Amino acid sequence: MNTSSESNYLNASRGWKSWLFTLDHKRIAILYFFAIMFFFFVGGVLALLIRTELLSPKQVLVGAETYNQLFTLHGAIMIFLFIIPGIPAILGNFVLPLMIGAKDVAFPRLNLASWYVYMLGSLFALYSIVTGSVDTGWTFYTPYSTTTSGSVISMTLGVFILGFSSIFTGLNFIVTIHKLRAPGMTWYKMPLFAWGAYATSVIQILATPVLGITMILLILERAFGIGIFDPAMGGDPVLYQHFFWFYSHPAVYIMILPAMGIISEVISVFSHKKIFGYKAIAFSSLGIALVSFLVWGHHMFTSGQSELAAMIFSFLTFLVGIPSGIKMFNWMATMYKGSVSLESPMLYAMSFLFLFGIGGFTGIMLGALSVDVHLHDTYFVVAHFHYVMMGGTVMGFLAGLHYWWPKMWGRMYNEAWARITAVIIFIGFNLTFFTQFILGTKGMPRRYYTYMDQYQPLHAFSSVGSYIIGLGFTIMAVYLIHSLFRGKAAVKNPWGALTLEWTTSSPPVEHNFELQPVVVDGPYDYDRIRIENDQRIYKEVKMKSETETKVGL
Repeated sequence: MNTSSESNYLNASRGWKSWLFTLDHKRIAILYFFAIMFFFFVGGVLALLIRTELLSPKQVLVGAETYNQLFTLHGAIMIFLFIIPGIPAILGNFVLPLMIGAKDVAFPRLNLASWYVYMLGSLFALYSIVTGSVDTGWTFYTPYSTTTSGSVISMTLGVFILGFSSIFTGLNFIVTIHKLRAPGMTWYKMPLFAWGAYATSVIQILATPVLGITMILLILERAFGIGIFDPAMGGDPVLYQHFFWFYSHPAVYIMILPAMGIISEVISVFSHKKIFGYKAIAFSSLGIALVSFLVWGHHMFTSGQSELAAMIFSFLTFLVGIPSGIKMFNWMATMYKGSVSLESPMLYAMSFLFLFGIGGFTGIMLGALSVDVHLHDTYFVVAHFHYVMMGGTVMGFLAGLHYWWPKMWGRMYNEAWARITAVIIFIGFNLTFFTQFILGTKGMPRRYYTYMDQYQPLHAFSSVGSYIIGLGFTIMAVYLIHSLFRGKAAVKNPWGALTLEWTTSSPPVEHNFELQPVVVDGPYDYDRIRIENDQRIYKEVKMKSETETKVGL
């Protein structure tokens, strides 16, 4: 931990009460960090257990019922307790006010309340695990979820509560960005991570209530048999899918948009070059947020919806590739002829480009009706989902975590080990999930506990890849924890970045800045700085030459 005598947010006030009742956005981010990382660890262990069971078509560790529970808990924990809140709650909470020159978020008490709500929802999830678990899959599809045994009510109630945490955070970020930007920071001088957080917050506020209503209807259906999803009572189980995916597809962009914002920051900083197409990247975030509400039906091509609806949803699915493609093009254009340095944040950013590119391309493939009908319930979809979620969101999260780690803790991690780990995770990820594309094209159904012998070699190959991923994250945990106690003290701006969070101390003082920052230049004006440095060097050389000439005379 930072031992500097200089006052900072870590040592400004001591004792557990000062943390549990803090209104400092940075401390709230740290509270989120420990809670969310705990669930990431649990979800990761469950993933390794699942892959171990799938080493063989015969039972390896657990029976079919327990496998279904592991499968459900892995998905629910990773989606609702890690990926959705991960970047906004940890990195967004910590960095956003610093980036825009604010002392805190607009509503500090609401920010603290969002953490307590998250903890309450997570306790319901843990209670569900202890009291019978859930075997429905993380989507809780009816009619199975209304008839199976297990703790479906408490689990879905936990998801309902977690939604409020998302809404509180989104509302806070929107008001913070509108009202608390530093003097001189116009919308077009705002860092792109802030644009990503803004677009994400819009989705959180508009889409999350739909999930909440869906969960309440499921609870009422299960507890009282109201019949809204029961055909025997005039209901429709497919209606649940409409409700669920109307939220859950925008939720994909709740997960990915903040990661895209991180990638914009990291690529510009480590290319030492002005971001290419700033406005295009900014507005493409808003474009993704808009289109995300219009494509939920592509999850239901095989559900019996009308051919016309399927065609419309297919077209809109292709449409969402445009703003995503704009971002990919602009990031690569930023790197072109840049002075690229391959520190660990940049390695994760480059991993993002490669893996999210595959995830996006295969998403377009699945948006084609004729292809999706054949691949819909196969491992091809599992691979696509993980290339977008883990290859996109998690790689973006890791890029941001390594990028802002010195600012958060005031300590540097071992850069050599960080680079090695980035390569290990990249290799392990592709071994695990690219193999599943092949499994899917060969017809291996997703969600199955057992399978035909012909799929065993590929499943074993995929499982070995998952162990490599586990090794990578274990090494990462070791060097990050080591850095807190033995790491070299971080300077104010170790990466040479231009955004405001790097103008304050590492770690920041309690109220972020000693003086109110005033913004004059843009956050990515590396080209201007390079020109100014070249001019300064030219003037120094010229003056030195003139002096030598006079001395010679």
